Amino acid sequence: MSTLRTLEPAVHFAPELLLKAQGIRIVFFDVDGVMTDGGLYFSEHGESLKRFSVLDGQGLKLLQQAGIIPAVITGRDSAPLRLRLKALGIEHVRFGTEDKHPAAAAMLQELGLDWSQAAAMGDDWPDLPVLQRVAFACAPAQAHAQAKALADHITTARGGEGAVRELCDLLLVASGRYVQLLDNVGTDRAHKGASA
Repeated sequence: MSTLRTLEPAVHFAPELLLKAQGIRIVFFDVDGVMTDGGLYFSEHGESLKRFSVLDGQGLKLLQQAGIIPAVITGRDSAPLRLRLKALGIEHVRFGTEDKHPAAAAMLQELGLDWSQAAAMGDDWPDLPVLQRVAFACAPAQAHAQAKALADHITTARGGEGAVRELCDLLLVASGRYVQLLDNVGTDRAHKGASA
């Protein structure tokens, strides 16, 4: 007979970081360089191809289960991106938006939230106006120096390789929901269709 191993939290963040990340209700994510590795892949027919991390996908689903809204504001638009966001159930999206501050402000107004309840993750200059205003700013490991300079947290993972999941885990721990969600793993309480 096998012994069931106990699930204990395996992620840890500095207390001051968790304190700063408390009260977050919405997270704005860039796509290229954050949800992807930032590379632009084109087929012979000129179609854009993107690679996404399943670790990131699971983190985004967990955020939603915790009542934290993942929102995407991106300067590009593509069929693969739309398919991925739809599969993850992400409803708050702005495609083809280079000027991200007004898009984020409009989303906050629509949802009855303000900047003090928002976090953001970006990697380059178009993301700076949003990173400047949110309560909690994050940049992936390979982000441009200007994005890193505004970040409260720089992930150890690179964009498209688990950086989004790292921020999701941090926010889940800060919200006090990480342990509860972990306790639901493998039980009837877990959400169905949790595949990322």
